[in-house]
Amino acid sequence: MIDIKLIRENKDLVKENIKKKFQEEKLALVDEIYELDKKYRDAKMNGDNLRNEKNKLSNSIGQLMKDKKQEEANDVKLKVKEMQEEIEKLTITESELEKVIKEKMMIIPNIIDSSVPIGKDDNENVEIEKFGEPIVPSYEIPYHADILESINGLDKDASGRTSGNGFYYLMGDAARLTSAMLSYARDFMIEKGFTYCIPPFMIRSDVVNGVMSFAEMDAMMYKIEGEDLYLIGTSEHSMIGKFKDQIVKEDKLPICMTSYSPCFRKEVGAHGIEERGIYRVHQFEKQEMIVLCKPEEAMEWYNKMWSFTVELFRSLDIPVRTLECCSGDLADLKVKSCDVEAWSPRQQKYFEVGSCSTLGDAQARRLGIRTKGENGTYYVHTLNNTVLASTRALIAFLENNYNEDGSINIPVALRPYMGGKEIIK
Repeated sequence: MIDIKLIRENKDLVKENIKKKFQEEKLALVDEIYELDKKYRDAKMNGDNLRNEKNKLSNSIGQLMKDKKQEEANDVKLKVKEMQEEIEKLTITESELEKVIKEKMMIIPNIIDSSVPIGKDDNENVEIEKFGEPIVPSYEIPYHADILESINGLDKDASGRTSGNGFYYLMGDAARLTSAMLSYARDFMIEKGFTYCIPPFMIRSDVVNGVMSFAEMDAMMYKIEGEDLYLIGTSEHSMIGKFKDQIVKEDKLPICMTSYSPCFRKEVGAHGIEERGIYRVHQFEKQEMIVLCKPEEAMEWYNKMWSFTVELFRSLDIPVRTLECCSGDLADLKVKSCDVEAWSPRQQKYFEVGSCSTLGDAQARRLGIRTKGENGTYYVHTLNNTVLASTRALIAFLENNYNEDGSINIPVALRPYMGGKEIIK
């Protein structure tokens, strides 16, 4: 949610930003909010003026009674009563307008960074840099589900019986490999100075509304029937929610945390759920990182965070590239975002394995996360980034470490987490 001062003082900037995100249907909202805000401020000003006048009149009643001016005192009392009734009406109007304005403000997209490329959708995202040589071996790389089945590591028939499409059983070395990568990712981030955390896996609706847009929530999150609770789609949601309505000490910034969680997603949309494999599923595990910092430090942390993910994947012998998300591909709360994509030697193209975003003060403004320093109280900036998402990381690992004889190499960095094993046969 942007600061309403932007609409009060620079409507054209807000409208131009909406156009850059190709959301012209929201342009009329800016003028609506502007007019509603004028009415809100008028109601507030009139209410404040009446309160001041009422207080002065109320204070005069005692003196009038003391001077035995009973009739005059009664007239003032009647006037005070009428003013109080008008104040109550204005207070109701003020409250109603404030609620409507907030609801409409939640729909206005955040102001994107000037460096974000302009484009309608993910087809117009821009490659930034490649890390590692994208090798295509002379032998065929099987589909990842076939690799997993060859080591007795995947059972989707059983998960279909217990849970339906979009779920899976991982077993044996495949399950151990997944846990090993997550544990390695955890320790990797701890070494970078991040505090490890296991958060709640369910959050209330006010936290959900604080961290994401309504459209995202509807497409992603599972609601617990009969409860004001949602299963998290990523631990970023509960990690940022941890600081809801808090004033963080400025000398404690930046706050850098890395969290483990299972993630649950509807995956509603044209892409659908993958039938055979585990690329797009309803449930997976993830190591995440979040940062709360001063506004002037946000872009520095943004660049650090995506580079950590690149470093981790390269240590697992997986070539990656970074891709700048264009304006139309940015979620409404994001200021700037890039994807980290892993090389698929089977498909001979890259696919997304993580995403890094800076959201300005949008989440902090929605959740009331502030800090207090020499220059007063202000909203912190929040950032998040995927360290490692279990299923997609597993696919990238299998394809890039697969040998012609069907065995799978285990990189040096991962061997301590696999009991010293160097190869899976």
